[in-house]
Amino acid sequence: MLQHLSIQYFTIIDTIELEFKPGMTVLTGETGAGKSILIDALMLALGGRGDSSVIRTGHERCTVTAGFNIQALPLIQQWLIAHELASDGECLLRRVITTDGRSRAFINGQTMPLQQLRELANLLLSIHGQHEHQTLLKPEKQRILLDAYAGHTALVKKVQTIYNQWRGTQDELNTLLSHTEQRQARQELLAYQTQELIKLNLQEDELTSLDIEQRQLANADHLLNNFQQLLGLLAEQDKSNVLNLINSAQIQVNSLQNIDQQFNPIAELLTNAEIQINEAVTELRHYYAQIELNPERLEWVETRLGAIHDLARKHRIQPNELIALQNKLQSELEQLENSDVAITKLQKTIAQLKQDYQNAANELSISRKQAAEQLGPKVEKSMHQLNMPGGYFSVQFIANPDNQPACYGLEKIEFLVSTNPGQALQSLAKVASGGELSRISLAIHVLTAQTDTSPTLIFDEVDVGIGGGTAEVVGHLLRKLAKSAQVLCVTHLPQVAAQSEQHLQISKLTENNITQTYIRNLSPTDKIQEIARMLGGVKITKQTLAHAKEMLGI
Repeated sequence: MLQHLSIQYFTIIDTIELEFKPGMTVLTGETGAGKSILIDALMLALGGRGDSSVIRTGHERCTVTAGFNIQALPLIQQWLIAHELASDGECLLRRVITTDGRSRAFINGQTMPLQQLRELANLLLSIHGQHEHQTLLKPEKQRILLDAYAGHTALVKKVQTIYNQWRGTQDELNTLLSHTEQRQARQELLAYQTQELIKLNLQEDELTSLDIEQRQLANADHLLNNFQQLLGLLAEQDKSNVLNLINSAQIQVNSLQNIDQQFNPIAELLTNAEIQINEAVTELRHYYAQIELNPERLEWVETRLGAIHDLARKHRIQPNELIALQNKLQSELEQLENSDVAITKLQKTIAQLKQDYQNAANELSISRKQAAEQLGPKVEKSMHQLNMPGGYFSVQFIANPDNQPACYGLEKIEFLVSTNPGQALQSLAKVASGGELSRISLAIHVLTAQTDTSPTLIFDEVDVGIGGGTAEVVGHLLRKLAKSAQVLCVTHLPQVAAQSEQHLQISKLTENNITQTYIRNLSPTDKIQEIARMLGGVKITKQTLAHAKEMLGI
């Protein structure tokens, strides 16, 4: 249940701290006081839409924090554990909006994506708003309410999931079947291109090896000439080669060593130089043995390189990408060659999904009809209590055109009513007046809320258009509902407010061109005054006070 609400700098609220109790809590106030502002702030904390316009003028951010007691709510505890969020019997939701338009969401102090905040909020609380009277005229809304009353959410989701899988698989099959001619042409092209690449038979690293070999063969004359000159400089010229010069230097250094030992390191360096020059000469002679003038081999290498580059240009890729292209084309060709197998497999999958959908949709239809049989008499009873003594209510099931399947099931739902004796059942839009629609909507929402698994239920001025003795019945209905769930109700009816166990009064004050909202938790004495105000207006008389006390059973 909602336990605590903290609001800072939200619209015309400066700072408000509220504690909520179990049972039924009402929020009242004069017309224009902004009774729904508290609900708007709470919705923001639960992931509702919000931008910088909700920030109180003169401040950089607004913050709304909602604290919930979840000790008796294992489903929510499991959700928090699954998302690695410590609970300790409490769940804190916080939302921060800054003037730059940024929004941050927190669950138990940890930053979380807004979508996850909304997912958790749906488990904690549900809201029934005053504008739902008109949405009740839509068959889609009527179906949703019936499903909510039936409590078969998992079955509805199952039907939707199977339907989406079925349609997606059918679209995939249609795509394959509609491109048969294109597929054949593509298959022929791929076969030709793949055969070209297979015939080329390019190997890994072959291109690099061919480039190196081509450079060697094409420059063989130049390499041989330079080799002779280099070998002569190092070892084979008469007396001026490097080895002879190093030997002469060694002889002179050796004679100097006998005089001064500081020449020892120099002698060692010259010895190392002689060793390295000899190794270089060995490597040169080994390289020379590999060089050959081979015009035939050169011609073959250049022809091979030409074929590789020509095919790469044909496909508009780099030569080193040809092997990857061959693998890609072969893979696509195999898929096309196996398309017949894929079509057969898809057809089998579609047949199975169709059967699965039919089974699940039939089960959903049966569950809906059972729920409708239970909901009808209960709505009628509530209609009678709400000053429609001759009212009748029924749920009509309309098969989809041509029995076509849909994501919501096999049928559409329409609520039929008769508000006067002798009047035939007709759709809500044709029969109900504004006041009657308000009462019927309230009856349905109260009944469907009884099967709601949310621990906290909010009714935001759902009693619009209701008055007199009917309002007292509404109050009793909400009070009864509050025995199984926490109920928060924004109301303008004293008969409803009198049934509350906690009463919050909302007021608005303007001083020095600054408007601010205040919220008070009324004491029993203050509650009498507020009920009297709701009964008699601005001027409170002894009669209105007495009437208020009577309504409160005092």
